[in-house]
Amino acid sequence: MNKIKTVLLITGCLFAVNAVSQETTVDEPDSAIYLNEVVVNAYQIDTRLHQVPGSISLLSGDEIQMGDGNSFSQTLHAMPGIYMHSGTYATSRIVIRGVGSRTPYNTNRIKSYLNDIPITSSDGISTPEDIDLTGIGRMEVIKGPASALYGSGLGGSLNLFTPVSAGNSFNTLLQQGSFHTMKAAAAGNYQKKNLRLWGNLSHLQSDGFRENNRYRRTSVLSSGTWQQSGYSLEYTFLLMDLNAQIPSSIGKTLYDTNPEAAATNWKEVEGYKKYQRAIAGVTLVNRFTEQWNNRLTLFGRWADSYERRPFNNLDDGTSGGGIRNKLTFHAAQWDVLMGFEWMNDTYRWQMDLDNALINKNRETRSHFNLFGMAYWRPSPRWNLSLGGAVNRVHYKLTDQFPGNGDQSGQRDFPVIFSPRLGINYAPSRRFALYASVGHGFSMPSPEETLLPEGDINNELQPEQGIQYETGVRLNLFANATRLEASLYRIDLNDLLVTKRLTEDIFTGINAGKTRHTGLELMLQQRIFRRSTFPGSLHLNANYTWSHNQFIDFTDNEQVYDGNKLPGIPSHIAQAGLRWQPAAQFGLNAQFQYVGSQYMDDANMLENDAYSLVSLKASYRFPTNRSGILEFFTGVNNVTDTHYSPMLTVNAVAFGNAEPRYYYPGMPRHYFAGINWLF
Repeated sequence: MNKIKTVLLITGCLFAVNAVSQETTVDEPDSAIYLNEVVVNAYQIDTRLHQVPGSISLLSGDEIQMGDGNSFSQTLHAMPGIYMHSGTYATSRIVIRGVGSRTPYNTNRIKSYLNDIPITSSDGISTPEDIDLTGIGRMEVIKGPASALYGSGLGGSLNLFTPVSAGNSFNTLLQQGSFHTMKAAAAGNYQKKNLRLWGNLSHLQSDGFRENNRYRRTSVLSSGTWQQSGYSLEYTFLLMDLNAQIPSSIGKTLYDTNPEAAATNWKEVEGYKKYQRAIAGVTLVNRFTEQWNNRLTLFGRWADSYERRPFNNLDDGTSGGGIRNKLTFHAAQWDVLMGFEWMNDTYRWQMDLDNALINKNRETRSHFNLFGMAYWRPSPRWNLSLGGAVNRVHYKLTDQFPGNGDQSGQRDFPVIFSPRLGINYAPSRRFALYASVGHGFSMPSPEETLLPEGDINNELQPEQGIQYETGVRLNLFANATRLEASLYRIDLNDLLVTKRLTEDIFTGINAGKTRHTGLELMLQQRIFRRSTFPGSLHLNANYTWSHNQFIDFTDNEQVYDGNKLPGIPSHIAQAGLRWQPAAQFGLNAQFQYVGSQYMDDANMLENDAYSLVSLKASYRFPTNRSGILEFFTGVNNVTDTHYSPMLTVNAVAFGNAEPRYYYPGMPRHYFAGINWLF
């Protein structure tokens, strides 16, 4: 009954806001905001959002900077269908439409791109949260197996873009917060004739509110474009150095009585992880004719990591690169694109215990993706798309530790074909209806492909799924309102489950069939806009209801058919308000509700629902000679809620210790800073 009341309350609020907007915006049309003119690139063709034949979520730079600028999860939650488990700045897991909840400590069911360069590592791990939010100008998210254009990524794809601005500018940021959190950043844009260069340097550090929770990250991100009449050159590179202690998860007793505590074994060894990372790409864009264009990208990736753990120490790294090419044809009624993506990475890892080597391996992964998509517009009202991708993946494991025998081997996964069909009907600029069906898959990580003895598991299969979705987009009240609602269903086979056998040994199993169904609502509303007080007020709100269950899953002779998948809240709602009562003053408020979620396959344990409120105020001092000086301050978790934003699903108890399910969330914390733009 409480869940029904929550849904009715949210729905009622949305209609109430629409009613208010009709009364307060008719006297002053807003010429600066045309929500239905937003152009997106996530389906590889620059298309007005109103005409995209499928669901897509988008965040602009202003929306990304609404919070404290450090919480990637708070930013992602501004889009429906996405939930990010966030235990610490360095421990998180992204779940999209219920896919990806079974990965223990990271994200490996989505693909991440930065300026169309793959940044997902060779072992399938995506850490987009490593990129500082000051370096992101736009986010586009395709949810579920709906895109044949991005290879493996059953949960979807997350596309990040660096800021694009004209002219010369420079800004610096200095921010201080609770728990000795400090952030410093500087960014600049240079443009002269056909050359544009942009760069960002940032440093974030925090002692955290828990024991053994120190975090340090320094990064450099840059992009640029050199344009000529028939071609252009683009580049992107990212350099990063990160050092983060690991407090790990804790049991129920500590979570209730002393959430600041770290797990005892991680605290005793002062566990941590550190890594350096580099990503670089160069893109040549050729404009052969007005109709034909080609985009060729060469990219390279390198990472070196070390993790100190209670049970052993892990030293690993990756190196490799690839090529991505996309040829497009544009006509009045047609858009056709075809291309390929080839990646080859070497992932190496070794483990030691008490300064003695106990394991050493190298795995080479080769992934080839051939894709194509056609868009047909028989009339301005219709946009039909048909596409597909052919994927081939090869693994080769080389055992470099002779102490336990030679466990080398290789695995060629079968060719996987992923088709997609989409349709969009937009009879006017106010209304659009879309539907799509698409296939996707996710490959097992190196850890999942190995049996407990270290041999390759040749029986393990990639998980595959088909998504059916339909939705409606509305642009109403002189473009003051943008409303989108979508329904989806994902039928997933051979679900990949990372199973923990001991404290330091994991393996992968295929867990039969699951079904993911859901409803997503999104509202962007200009409530009012005045040249004088009360100024302007904008709302960005979303709600997600999802039902994710096992259809066919038996583990250790225990049948879980019909149970809900753990680690996925059934209800998520978030609302963000941006009020600017005067030209110099701004106030942001964010509210988030996360429903309860099961913590185990048996559905015997449940994590409580929670709500969070955050506030941020800013004041700008424009000056003629030194640009704009902005002061801001804010508070997160205003109500000081006790909650767990990340769970260890199916946590195992070792010895007499409690199973460690909980990552405590940050209590109330404050921040303030200064931003100088000139």
